[in-house]
Amino acid sequence: MPGQAFKKDPLLPIGEITKRSGVAASALRYYESLGLISSSRQGTTRRYFPRSTLRRVAFILFAQKIGYSLEEIGQQLARLPTDKLPTNRDWQALSRGWKQQVAQRIEELQRLDMDLDHCIGCGCLSLQRCKLANPNDLAGTSGTGPRLWLSDKAPEHD
Repeated sequence: MPGQAFKKDPLLPIGEITKRSGVAASALRYYESLGLISSSRQGTTRRYFPRSTLRRVAFILFAQKIGYSLEEIGQQLARLPTDKLPTNRDWQALSRGWKQQVAQRIEELQRLDMDLDHCIGCGCLSLQRCKLANPNDLAGTSGTGPRLWLSDKAPEHD
């Protein structure tokens, strides 16, 4: 879509896109600078966006909420057809892999919830308590940093 206008896709001023999407004009300009959306200018400095930009902005917002970076979102949006307006089927094809990403985020948040009760509730603030959850620092053998939060599974111990 960037740089492409379609006959059945009316242009809307940036203020209308902002109002209808709930996204600040500065964010729209930033998305445009990244090539995620595109605008045109008609004789003035005002930006006009195709109405279909509203769907692209919604896609960007949802994708960010489930953890995709703007670079990853750009890669996904680049798969949309450039010779016609994207259809519902096109959009569904882009979001097909999201269920797995959402499931991973849910699992991570559930682990965080359980660990909040266990670790923060403990109040020990020492390695003594952690030795019970991570005996002999088995998680440390997987590398540095918060291994259990870097998608590593909990170490098996006897």
